[in-house]
Amino acid sequence: MAKKRPQAKAVKPQISDGEIPVVGAREPCPCGSGRRYKACHGRAASHAVTELVQRPFEGLAGECDWVALRELVPAATVPLTLKDGLPEGVPSVTLATVLPMAWPALRREDGSVLIGLQNETPSGDISRDLADTLKRALVAEPGSPVAARRAESDGVRLQDLLDPAAAFEPEVHTGFEFWVPDADSAATEVAASLERANAAAIPTVRLKSVDSSYWCETPEKNHLRWVMPYPEEKLLDALARLHAAGTSSLGEGTRLVGSFRAHGLTVPVWDLPSDMGAEECEKPAAEFAERLAGALANEEPLTADERRARGGLTNRQVTLS
Repeated sequence: MAKKRPQAKAVKPQISDGEIPVVGAREPCPCGSGRRYKACHGRAASHAVTELVQRPFEGLAGECDWVALRELVPAATVPLTLKDGLPEGVPSVTLATVLPMAWPALRREDGSVLIGLQNETPSGDISRDLADTLKRALVAEPGSPVAARRAESDGVRLQDLLDPAAAFEPEVHTGFEFWVPDADSAATEVAASLERANAAAIPTVRLKSVDSSYWCETPEKNHLRWVMPYPEEKLLDALARLHAAGTSSLGEGTRLVGSFRAHGLTVPVWDLPSDMGAEECEKPAAEFAERLAGALANEEPLTADERRARGGLTNRQVTLS
C-alpha cells in the first residue's frame, strides 16, 4: 500500500499586536496562538482592569472625606472643581453619595452634572471608573442618566481631572431631596426611589471641630466614625498607647470599640450613649485629637500593656474595602 502523504497544516496569517481585536475571555485569541483570549493577548488588559488600587483617592483634596462619603455617609454632596474648568453648557459638577436608581451619573435638564460615589465599580480602580463616568456625563444629553461601563485600563483618573487645590467640603443632608429640583413633581420611579432612600438613611452629622469625623444615630446607640490619614501601623500604635493609658474615650459612657479599614485608610469607631448628639462630640473630639497628636509623636517601643491593647484593637478591625 502506498503511504499516505502527510497533509500540510494551514498557516494562519500573522496579526500584529496592534491589530488584535478584543473578544470574549473564553474565545480563541485572534492572534492564532490556539489559546483562549484571557490567557493570551487579553491577559495584560484583564490584569490592568482588575488589579486593586489600595488608595484610589490618594492625591485628591479631602481624601479622608472621599472615603467617608464612599463607605459611611448616606446622603451628602460636594461641588467639584475641574482642572480645565467647566465645559460650555455645564454650569456645575457635583459629587453625590447616591443617585436615584443607583445611576452612576446624571446630566440634569439645566446641563448640570451629578456623579454617584457609592456605586459598584467594574474594575479595581474606583478613581478611573469615576473619571470615565464623569467624562461621559459632561457630554451626555441634558435630562439623561449615564450608564455603567468598564473604563479603559489606561484611561484617566479623577486625579487627572480634578483641581487638587480646590476645597473639598461635603454637605451632609438629612435626606435625598437634592436628587431633583422639585421633589413634589419628580417622576414616579424617582419619587419611589427617593422615598425608599429616605426611609433607610441613618441620621449623620459631620463634626466641625476635627476633619473627616462623622457622628451617626442608630436605634441602640450612637457612634462616631473618624477617617484618619495616618499610616495604619503608626496610628494603631498611637491608639494603643491612649487605650492602655485609659485616655482613648471621648468622655463618660463612650468607648473606642475598634476600627474599619477602607480604601487604604483607617477609621476608628467609638460607641456613644444614645443621648450624646453631634454637638456634644465636638469638644471631646478636639481634645482627643490633641492627645492623639502626642501619641503619634512618641517613638518609644510599646510597653506590654500597650501591645495587649494594640492586639485587642487589631482583632476588632474590619476591612470594608
